[in-house]
Parts: sequence; C-alpha cells; structure tokens
Amino acid sequence: MMSLPAVMPRDPYFLIALSLGIVGLFLATIFVTAFKPKGKSQQETNTLQAYLKFCYACFVKPHTGDGTGSQQDALESFYKAQADVYDATRSRLLRGREDMLGLVAAQLKHRAEAGLISQRPVWVDIGGGTGHNIEQMAAFLSVPEFFRSVYVVDLSPSLCDMARKRFERLGWKNVKVVCQDARAFRLHEHEPDAYERKELTLQGQNVRDLDENADAGGAELVTLSYALSMIPEFYPVIDSISSLLSPNGVVGVVDFYVQNEVDYQSRNYTGGVIDRHCMWISRVFWRTWFEIDRVNLEPARRDYLEYRFGTVLSINARNSLFGVRMPYYIWIGCSKDHLSSRAKLAEIDAAATESPYLSALDLQTGPTQTDIEVRSKAYESAIINLQSSLPLPATWYQNHHWRIHYDDTLPKHTRFNNSYIYAFTWEDDRADARLLKVQPDDVVLAITSAGDNILSFALEQPRRIHAVDLNPTQNHLLELKVAAFSALGYSDVWKLFGEGRHSSFRQLLIEKLSPHMSSLAFQYWLHHGPSAFSPASKGLYYTGGSGNALMLVGWLFKVLGMSGEVKKLCEAQTLNEQREIWERSIKKVLHSKILTWTVIGNEKWLWKALGVPPAQRDVIEQDYRRMDDMDEQETSTGDQGSSSTQTGNGHGNEKAGGNGTTKKVKDGIKSGHAIYTYVLSTFEPVVTTTLLSTSNHYYLLTLLGHYTPTCHPTYLSPKSHIKLSKPSAFSGLRIHTDEISEVVARMRPGTLTIVVVMDSMDWFPREGRQARKQIRALNRVLVGGGRGRVLLRSAGMRPWYVGVFAEEGFRCKRVGVRVPGSCVDRVNMYASTWICTKERSLVAEDDKTNLRKNSMGDFMIGEPALDC
Repeated sequence: MMSLPAVMPRDPYFLIALSLGIVGLFLATIFVTAFKPKGKSQQETNTLQAYLKFCYACFVKPHTGDGTGSQQDALESFYKAQADVYDATRSRLLRGREDMLGLVAAQLKHRAEAGLISQRPVWVDIGGGTGHNIEQMAAFLSVPEFFRSVYVVDLSPSLCDMARKRFERLGWKNVKVVCQDARAFRLHEHEPDAYERKELTLQGQNVRDLDENADAGGAELVTLSYALSMIPEFYPVIDSISSLLSPNGVVGVVDFYVQNEVDYQSRNYTGGVIDRHCMWISRVFWRTWFEIDRVNLEPARRDYLEYRFGTVLSINARNSLFGVRMPYYIWIGCSKDHLSSRAKLAEIDAAATESPYLSALDLQTGPTQTDIEVRSKAYESAIINLQSSLPLPATWYQNHHWRIHYDDTLPKHTRFNNSYIYAFTWEDDRADARLLKVQPDDVVLAITSAGDNILSFALEQPRRIHAVDLNPTQNHLLELKVAAFSALGYSDVWKLFGEGRHSSFRQLLIEKLSPHMSSLAFQYWLHHGPSAFSPASKGLYYTGGSGNALMLVGWLFKVLGMSGEVKKLCEAQTLNEQREIWERSIKKVLHSKILTWTVIGNEKWLWKALGVPPAQRDVIEQDYRRMDDMDEQETSTGDQGSSSTQTGNGHGNEKAGGNGTTKKVKDGIKSGHAIYTYVLSTFEPVVTTTLLSTSNHYYLLTLLGHYTPTCHPTYLSPKSHIKLSKPSAFSGLRIHTDEISEVVARMRPGTLTIVVVMDSMDWFPREGRQARKQIRALNRVLVGGGRGRVLLRSAGMRPWYVGVFAEEGFRCKRVGVRVPGSCVDRVNMYASTWICTKERSLVAEDDKTNLRKNSMGDFMIGEPALDC
C-alpha cells in the first residue's frame, strides 16, 4: 500500500483550497436542505438551482468587478449573478422585514386617522433592491391607493431591473425605481410638491452650495431593509433621511447588528434594550462572517440612527438559522425635533404634575411665568437631553402621552424580575364606585395593579386619572389594555381579556396595537405576549405571580378528584345549589391542615403567588393573636385561677414558655392558624352569599382561569367598550412607574381629590417613617374642604397606620368591616375598608409652625380625628 504523502501533494495552498472546497460544499448542502420546501419536483429543482446560485455568488465567486473599486461596481459584482434568485433565497435569511412593514403601516394609518397626515403619503425605500418590500406592503396597505408616490432607490442595476419587471407585472403606476446612490437622491427632483417647498424655503436666502441640494421634507415614510449595513458611507445617508422626512413622517429600519451593552447602558433614548446585548463570541463571529460580503455590523450605524432621530419603537431579535441565532433589530423612528420645543414639553409634562400650567391650559388662558415651578422627572430628563443635543427619551415620541418616562435600569424596577404579580385586580370596583361617587371634575390617583380598576375609573370619566405602580410590568399590562380599547373591536378585546387567549396576538400587536404603546411596553409584550395569549397555553390569567396561585388551585382540585365539582360550582344557577356543592366537597379542601401549613401558611408562597408581603402577613397574625388572647383571658377568668397559680409558683415554665422553645412552637402554630382562619373567613361567606356564575367574577376567574359572557369585570361589557373605545376616553390618563410618594411629591399642592392606595399601606413596616412620610405627602397634594379623600383597604380590622392618618390631619372612617358570615364586598379579601378625609392642611400648618417655632420655640399639634 502506498503511503499518504506519495498520493497527496505537500503544498499547503492545495490543502487550504481543498479544505475551503469541502466547507463550501458542506454549506451548500446545508442551504439546500434548510430551505428546501415540500412540493412538486419542479419546484424542488428550481429551489435547488436558486440556492446553488446563492452559494456560488456568496461563497465562491470572487467580487472583483471591473476594477474601478466603486461601491456600485462592488454591489453589481455581488448581485448580478444572483439577482433573479434574490427574493427566493432571502425569505429565511432576512427576517423581520414583514414585521417592520407592519409597524410602519400601523403608524401611518394612525397618523392619517389622527389628521397628522393630510394627503396621500410618499414612501422612499432606500436600498430597495428588487422591490420586495413594496409588494409585501400590500399585506398591510393598498400601495396603489394609499401612497401618492413610491420610490425604490438602489445602486445595483441588476436589482433595479428586477424591480422594474416586478412593478410592470403588478401594474403599479405610482412606483418609480431610481438607480442612484442614496446619498445623492433628492425628493424635490421627482416630486412637484417637494420642489415647490424647496423653492419657498430658498426664497430670499443666501444658501451655501452644500445646502442647495437639500430637500425641504415631503416623504411620510422612509425605510431601509438590510441596506444600512451595506452602505460604506452611512453618515450622509442617515443625514439625508432627515431632509427627506416630513415633520410627521416615520422611518423604519431592519438590519443585522452586534453590540455590547457597554455602548448603550447610559442612554435613556433607545426605547428599551431587551435582548440588545450580544455575547463576545457572537460579536466576533458575525462581524467577521458578514465582512466577507462587505456587510458591516459595527454598532455605529444603529447608534447614529438613534442619535439623529427620535425612537418610537425598538426591537432586538434573533433569527435562528443553521442552529445559530443571528441578531437583528427593527427600529421605528421619527423626526428628532418632533415635540422637542420646551413649550410643547411643558404642556405634556403639566398633565403629569397637575401644575398651574395645566390649569391655564384647561381654561385656555395660556401659561404665565410663575407656572413653571413643578416638574416631573420625565421633564427634567428631557431638558438634560436637549441641552446635550440628544433625542428625547422614547416616551416623548409616542402617539399618546399616557406613559410617563422612567429609568428602567434602576434596581427598584428591576427587582421584579420583569414579571407582574397580578394578572387581575382584587378590588371590588362596584364598591369603589359606591363609596367614592366619582365626579367629572375629580382628579384620581390609584395604584395600577392589573389595571382593571383604572379602566373602571375611566368609565366614570373624571378629569384626570394618575395610575401609579413601581413594577413596570404592571403598567405594561395596563398599557396593553388601553391600547386594545383604542384599536380593537369588542370581539378581540373579549378574546384577550375575557378568555385570556388570542390566536392572532402577535399580528394584532404589530398591526393594530403598536401605535398606541410605548416602546418598553411593546418590547415586553412582543417577547412575552405570544406565549401568554397562545391558545395552546392556559391563557393570560395563568401568568404572573397570581397565575401561580391559579395553577396550584387547579392542580390541587385535580389531585383530589374535585375538578367536576368545581365546574358544577361555577355553573350553579342558585345560591342553594352553590352552597350544597361547597359544603359536600370543596370546603373540605380548605379544612386541610396540609394545605394550610405547606401552602397558605408559607410566607414565600404568599408573596410570590398572592402578593402578600411579610408586613401584611404580620397584620393578619396580630389580629388573630389579639382575638386569641381575648379568648384565653375569658377562659382563664372562668377557670378558678388554676392557670395563674400554675405559672406563679415557678413550676409553669413548660406552659409559659420556659427557655422560649415551646413559645416559638406555639407562635408558629398560631401563625399557620391565623392565615387558615383568615382564608376561611374570606371564602366561605363569598360562596354562601354571592352567586359565582353571574355576580362574582373574581372567584369565578380563580376557578376557571377565564371570565364568561355572564360574569366578568365591568370594563369588559359591550356597553363599556363603546365608552372606552372613544378617541377621548383616555385623554386624561397618566401612567407613572414610581412610588406614590415620589409621584405626589412632584405635584402641585391641593390638586388631587381622590387617592386609592388599595392595601399598599399594609406593606409598610411599623418601624420607620415610610408610612408617615407618604401620609404627609398625600395630605399636601389633596384638596381641602372635605373633598380630598384616601380610600384604603387592609387585612387588619384596625390597622396601626390609621392612627398616623389621624395624627396627620385626616378624619378616618371605617366604611366596611368583615364580620363572620357576611361579605364586606364581592372580593371579601380584606378585613376592613377606610376612607380618610383631609380636614386640615399640613402645608399651612407647617408654615404657621415654623413661624411659631422661630418666635416661641414650641408648638402644639391638633387632636387626631378617628371614627370607627
């Protein structure tokens, strides 16, 4: 047998060429296999030929061109051999193009409906190649009817020829293909209106040569689809877009990218950075790989794009191909100067702070010099950006100004692990309406939670609603609901929030909901929504912390063989039928000690699943101990003193606690029994006094995982949809992502009339001054004269902080209390409900106190008012 060296040349160049040939063959095989569709043999043959051409043009053919070294020559050398198969081979490689088109189409339709675009728009597609994007836009808009003119601008003659053939076949007369360098394209050379605007702009002006070719705007849409990364001199191209774009126009870009979080971590104008960071190996590999075909992935292109324009929406995604994930982004932007004037910023900001400026706007009197004292954090960040010549934070460029800008990188926001606790609200909106009687001139501040009660307040149409939540994702959920009412018909809204599932969620989000959402909320739901609302999943209400509770309840009933009984309970048509089912089966589950001690009495589970923090658990336990101690005192009084004798003679250590071990065990048992008793006191009256199938959607949801047409929240009725889908339904809504104390500290004193803090006061520890600080802040921002009220609920019969309210100028009245055998409301989750009415102003009092302290060195505080 001959040795290997005798049959193979030792030349290393030959070995390298052979290796490259094998790699090329391997890649060609992968391409053919990966993209090979199922179908007829002729189609398979055509597909094979297309991908063989693609592989040859990309990996084998030298890109030498004619030797001029120009960009057009380089492009033509690359594309000429594959122009006729370009579209067929890019469907899976260039992901996100359809999503980008859907997003810009939604923006254009919204702006046209809002009157921001008064005529048929002009669209310029830079690097448009074969015109694929233009034809695909037909899935969202009628290109011949919606657009006045469409310009496909590309530097490759071969691709432009393919584009012309496409539009001849389609018969679209309003589409023009321009084979030109994007840096030199000027709209006024093609559009009469743009030419007239340019002439008017230049009249009487001495312009420099560099400015004479500049446009005066006119395109309502400019797009770049996988083109920016192929343009060597990208700075002038991006600059030219600014002159192409009309004031209310939209820019859409989709392209490959790689980037390190170090580059963007200090920016507040990127519209969110979910999944933007790429690992080191990914950055090195993809940058090197794409450079073979003169595609440049350095982050400067995207960074400059975000610097030159305002960000409306931003998406970071991965295209899974050949077992690897290629990073790409979709970016929707607008003019950097849109809404950037300080007067306009102040006008929008005023609604977040209830400043005097807002009152002037409401009265149509205009602002005065003294009206610029109170500013929100969002306004301050905007001014800092303007002073640094940076775009405004993305929330300022939204079509609606519901969501107030916040810093999503702060630990107080990130500690929620990008998840909401409540997918539905545990507050009886009917009881709130009865207690508060909201009027048209009311200004309401309420905790967002799942947003259900915010929508209920919106039905009452107060002058302003401030929704506040420290957890960003709770506000994302409210944004989704508000966007749904703004853009969808009743059937879609019902599927989303009644059934909790929608088979077309992603399509709805992109094509209809996106113009009504902030970039951060849109990013969140694009990542999490398709799985949450998927028909194959359990649905929306099985997500979040509360979803864990629903899944556990369902699992428990299934294990105990009670699923059928639960279904009967939910379908019962009379209270007697419902009580009978409860007594014979389901009640036994709640009497289970295993359930009590392992689940209900578990502190971590209470917080993760039900949102019951340790401080609130302590409130429940203190009430239980108080009642238990009263029972023990009554027992010992009637026991002829035997108990006191036993502990008083020195031999009662075991009973009294001794070294404390027995006492700890006893306290642990009491803790479990406290939660157990509280749960029984909650559920049993609900089942015996309210009919779940028709009048108690709160518990129907926990058992079924969805609402029914006969039992659902007020906001999900067809009548409510008519109200909430009106254009002005949410004009007074402002969504704050912050602590209540931080929000009210930046509001003008004496502006709020109603504050709803739910059970949040239970979360404050008894030690410390957090509760008092918030109560004083509420006193400052509430109106006087008996109109300023705080509605709160508590797990305690008489929570400790009610006394603090009384000390700080409020008259406190318990307007609901849970007694055995009856419900305080349909939820019956809280032991008491309170309304604290502002009776004296601490602002004026503090002023007087300071004067008296300066003159006398002492002062008096009024007596607290408390009414139980």
